Amino acid sequence: MTAIELAEAVRATWPETVVSRGELSVVLEREELLSALERFRDEPRFAFDLFLGVTATDWPDAEPRFWLAYELYSMTHRHRARLKVGLSADDPAVPSATGLYPAADWHERETYDFFGIVFEGHPNLRRLLLPEGWETFPLRKTEELGGVNTYYRGGAFIPPVDKRTS
Repeated sequence: MTAIELAEAVRATWPETVVSRGELSVVLEREELLSALERFRDEPRFAFDLFLGVTATDWPDAEPRFWLAYELYSMTHRHRARLKVGLSADDPAVPSATGLYPAADWHERETYDFFGIVFEGHPNLRRLLLPEGWETFPLRKTEELGGVNTYYRGGAFIPPVDKRTS
């Protein structure tokens, strides 16, 4: 099944379906996520048996503010799919996919760690890379870029990236 045939098969259920660069992208509502993941995994003509990852993007001036992208691959049919879910800034939460794809565990933790997206029902949703007491989510675009002052021999100095002027 080609990506175009795959798109035709799912477009009746999810009209916001496109094919770009030979890959399928489907936009879903948050409430549809788990049933869509289950269908993409279990239906033989799709057979997306490999969970490649989930990540987020932050668009602070847009609604929805956050977009999650779930990447799936079918070992049987050798095709890819991307499922996208938009989340508002007021409620950045989505059900956890770990019950369907155990490999989602650390991907969801990393997305929580850096963007603050809550994966409801996750078996161990806590910081993965940042220390436990960390209070912010560094990949949100409203965060400062941060950095450290850099001093060179001879008195040269470069301020952190977010403090530089032209």
